[in-house]
Amino acid sequence: MYDAIILGAGAAGLFCAGIAGQRGLKVLLIDHAEKAAEKIRISGGGRCNFTNRDTSPGNFISRNPDFCRSALARYTPADFIALLARHRVGWHEKHRGQLFCGEGSGRVIDLLLSECSAGGVTRWQPCRPGPVAHNGAAFTLQTERGSAAAPRLIVATGGLSIPKIGASDFGYRLARQFGHSIIEPRPALVPLTFDPPAWRPFAALAGVALQADVSTGSAAGRIHFLEDLLFTHRGLSGPAILQISSYWTPGESVCVDLAGDRDLGRLLHSAKTASRRQLGTELAAHLPQRLAETWLAVSGVQASRPLAQCSDRELDGLIHGLRNWTLTPTGTEGWRKAEVTVGGVDTREMSSRTMESRLRPGLYFIGEVVDVTGWLGGYNFQWAWASAAACARALPGPSDSAGS
Repeated sequence: MYDAIILGAGAAGLFCAGIAGQRGLKVLLIDHAEKAAEKIRISGGGRCNFTNRDTSPGNFISRNPDFCRSALARYTPADFIALLARHRVGWHEKHRGQLFCGEGSGRVIDLLLSECSAGGVTRWQPCRPGPVAHNGAAFTLQTERGSAAAPRLIVATGGLSIPKIGASDFGYRLARQFGHSIIEPRPALVPLTFDPPAWRPFAALAGVALQADVSTGSAAGRIHFLEDLLFTHRGLSGPAILQISSYWTPGESVCVDLAGDRDLGRLLHSAKTASRRQLGTELAAHLPQRLAETWLAVSGVQASRPLAQCSDRELDGLIHGLRNWTLTPTGTEGWRKAEVTVGGVDTREMSSRTMESRLRPGLYFIGEVVDVTGWLGGYNFQWAWASAAACARALPGPSDSAGS
């Protein structure tokens, strides 16, 4: 018999176990994978973008957008930075508030395992969980190593992204078993793909990157991201596309402004009066050369034409096309390439302060299994830390009956 059983030894599960154990609770942590926190290990190119200094509720997607406010306010990026300092783990900041581990992702995993050890956490791994029952007083879980019981069951099983490292729908099935609704999961932070025949002229641009403004949605609620964009053989990727993919829904178009934050109209019109360059040469001065050549060819515009001979109307038409490239993706690269999951356990059936189910007392959901999804750039890890801390601090401890 344990005080709490936690399913999932990822970021949220490990962090929750460490805090709960150090509060004096007897904790059992179970995961079916061979190694703990593989998603941490591969994140950020092996450097783990562990948080974002500028985290706010506006950086998250949910059917219930205010749900994340409480947990994020009570465990901030500064709190995790302080934990790194206590473990003497170095870090550095990249652009847009993104913080990375200076010594590799393994140091973050070691930190979390150390916190669990300090709390006397029992870890069964690898251990595949089986059926779960609840008798009104305790949850009983059958596993490969035998059965275990506890009055508190915390589900930190993650989403469906990156199945090769063990993603499964176990958490969703468990939530449904106890009456919870699931917001339909879909891949997020994932490259977009396009109809092969239509994309053929651009497939040769694979590897070309540039800053672009990408948007989707209705005019009233249009979402924009100004980030790097990357051409691939099958479609588009890069931070701008990964960000917009979390908001894109099938059948919807995306609009790409290839000028990004450059005033391409002013640049080309100014060059027209002062330059003897050909149109293709001038355009390649402001866009990647291969992209400039392909765009002109697809548009039926002669690249060798002297810029000075182009009418203002022709230039305006060219510029409008570059700034309003509207495409309708046929899909995404799917769970295999998705970094996170949009959707999950409906937060309207949970307490935003404790992460506890409103339908089944003693049942908690934290991390990616919940319908809270962050932007690219460390936000999803911050949600893992914040939701885990909210849950662990709310669990009734050995010296109290109401939690802390």
